Amino acid sequence: MLSPLEKLNKFLELEREQNYENRAVVGGLDKAVPYWEKEARAFQLPDDLISFVVEKLQEYPRLTPEQRRECVHQIYAQIESCNASTKPMVAETEPTPAQSRGVKLSERASIATDAPVETEQHILRTLQTPLHRVSGVGKKTAEALEKLGINTLQDLLYFFPRRYDDYSRLKPINKLKYGDEVTVLGVVQAIASRQVRDGKLQLIEAIITDGTGTLRLSWFNKLWYVNRFPKGTQVAVSGKLDMYLGKLIMKDPEIEEIDREQLHTSRIVPVYPLTADLNQKSLRRLMYRTIMQWAPKVSDFLPASVRSSLKLLELGVALSQAHFPDSQDVLDQARWRLAFDEIFLLQLGVLRQKHSWKSLQARVFDVPDTWLEQKLAQLPYELTNAQKRAVQEIRADLVSGKPMDRLLQGDVGSGKTIVAALAIGMVTYHGAQVAVMAPTSILAEQHYRNLSRVLTQSDESTLPILQPEQIRLLTSDVRGAEREKILNDLQHGSVKLLIGTHALIEDPVQFQDLQLVVIDEQHRFGVAQRAALRQKGNNPHLLVMTATPIPRSLALTIYGDLDLTVMDEMPPGRQPVETHVLHPLERERAYQLIRHEISKGHQAYIIYPMVEQNENGEHLSVVQEYTRLQQEIFPEFRIGMMHGKLKPEEKDEVMAGFRDGKYHILVSTSVIEVGVDVPNATVMLIEGANRFGLAQLHQFRGRVGRGSEKSYCLLIPESDDALENERLSVMVETNDGFVLAEKDLQQRGPGEFLGTRQAGFSELKMANLTDVHIIEKARQQAQLIFQQDPELSLPEHTLLAKKLGEFWRNGRGDIS
Repeated sequence: MLSPLEKLNKFLELEREQNYENRAVVGGLDKAVPYWEKEARAFQLPDDLISFVVEKLQEYPRLTPEQRRECVHQIYAQIESCNASTKPMVAETEPTPAQSRGVKLSERASIATDAPVETEQHILRTLQTPLHRVSGVGKKTAEALEKLGINTLQDLLYFFPRRYDDYSRLKPINKLKYGDEVTVLGVVQAIASRQVRDGKLQLIEAIITDGTGTLRLSWFNKLWYVNRFPKGTQVAVSGKLDMYLGKLIMKDPEIEEIDREQLHTSRIVPVYPLTADLNQKSLRRLMYRTIMQWAPKVSDFLPASVRSSLKLLELGVALSQAHFPDSQDVLDQARWRLAFDEIFLLQLGVLRQKHSWKSLQARVFDVPDTWLEQKLAQLPYELTNAQKRAVQEIRADLVSGKPMDRLLQGDVGSGKTIVAALAIGMVTYHGAQVAVMAPTSILAEQHYRNLSRVLTQSDESTLPILQPEQIRLLTSDVRGAEREKILNDLQHGSVKLLIGTHALIEDPVQFQDLQLVVIDEQHRFGVAQRAALRQKGNNPHLLVMTATPIPRSLALTIYGDLDLTVMDEMPPGRQPVETHVLHPLERERAYQLIRHEISKGHQAYIIYPMVEQNENGEHLSVVQEYTRLQQEIFPEFRIGMMHGKLKPEEKDEVMAGFRDGKYHILVSTSVIEVGVDVPNATVMLIEGANRFGLAQLHQFRGRVGRGSEKSYCLLIPESDDALENERLSVMVETNDGFVLAEKDLQQRGPGEFLGTRQAGFSELKMANLTDVHIIEKARQQAQLIFQQDPELSLPEHTLLAKKLGEFWRNGRGDIS
């Protein structure tokens, strides 16, 4: 633990670094006086030194900056007379000359009046110290922390509590009630141990009193407590009150002597994530030592203009208060500051990516108005207003001279494919090539059929956009001479549109003139895969598509580098899917509906949350239920089974069989979430529906209702829990994917939407991607900084540039 002089030195160093603005301590230096004085007297510092420091700090808020500077110098001068020594917490790799000579704190303090004790570079290096080199962290503890992703001192600073227990509200014993979670001060009246359970356990029991009553405490296997807290010891205990034989008892409470610094009781107590070989109390002590010594030294990378504009806490203060808060109000301020940091860095990263991409040159692809009018007239239906808007935005991108980087977002059935087809036509009109990448072979085949139908149609007055032989499909199933011919024709330019899976990014695939890349369900592909496909051409235009409705807060954040087109209008005549939530005991009603629909020549899906049952057999699974359904429920029907453990070619075979009518029912896990069109399927039954997010359920529902027949979606939760059914009832109330996506984000967080977009998002520890207020503030500030200094090359942005590189792991990869 830091001595009072060490703490004072940290405060004064931070105050000097902040130009004597009285912000080294929340509320001002004078607010620290009562606590510091108490510790200093307990530490038996000289009375004249304590009185001098207390007097100076109490008058500090009323002084001018110049007077404060003189005041700090006077305190350092007074400390010169103190001969207290200090031991650094970290076994530092490069000790300063002063440290190597064993200089006393008083000497170090006098040095600090003219220069920092540790330079900024030295602090940055020290924060990267591996944990096993930190004083007080043994090998076993370091290994346990590594399992939590904590490898350095800096990782420890940003290892935030998972929750807080507010034990700051004390209660007398006679006012305690069952279920209270409180801190109680008292004196140990009795303490003893006894063996229980045939001697396998030691039960330690104590009784404390505070004059208003007595309270029984109990612990298992903490025999040392008997000697550590003998009769007469004044203690603070914190925990939850239980009842035993009609009397209140506190089981396994935190306990500390009152005259020790109470990290675990009598305050808002941080509770950290744990792993094997770690316990809460020892980890909390380690965190306290780390925070008190290093948080004040962390340089604030946020420009002063941003901090003052939003009245944000200093970074060091925010880190300290996020771990060991003085009050709930200051904790809220600290968490807001740290959440802002994460979103701000995220926004700067996507803006940088967008700037980098838009600074490149791309080929212009303009088409005559008459060409577009003819192609639209050839369609068997009129485009919706949303589709027309999307086509115009893409057309504007293709004539801008800058690479298009657009996300086309629309619900299942909103007509994204025809928009993509027209974009392909605009590029191939000039003889260039296009690649379309889909996540599965079956989906690639669907795109091949749909795009071929649209792009090769013609009438007496107009030629088709492409000839059949100019459109080819490349998946892992295409082998031998056929594959060689496709690759050869592609390289020589006679293939204008290549549709496929990740096979498109393999080395043998060489385009002659790739100018447009279309990626479907883009969140299914990793960063490296998207970048590899882009590199097949020279700054090609990029159009990514998703059927997952994305909430506005996420669109502003994770897709901030993309231009966003939202297709929020369904083609006329498409019937909404009738949705019902059923009681688990009503399952037979669902089966009757399936039988009825199959008798009309239709098909059905049945979805389960698991491939196989776990050890407890708690949840329904595909493998077990497939057998039951085939043998007991639907013996007269053909049932196919699909799940993630099948090989890709096996999944494609089952899905193709269902599409072609080989199976009446397809039993599957969530692997059909993004799947092939089966217009004949009219029933979607989802078992264990409570285990899926609303956005995912909406994707499942989108698998039916793709034809002209009325379709149904039936949701069966695992239990009758009111909250689950209330959540699922939203599915009944609306078919609007955006409404469901917003609710899903609120309830389940952003994981449903992120997919494999890993860069940057793994760094989010405080930010909540549902908080539009923080996101908008961070985006506004990021845009202001970016407009002034897109390369972050100004001196005031030096620390910000370093932090941004660290946050994004120094990568400028394609994050879209």
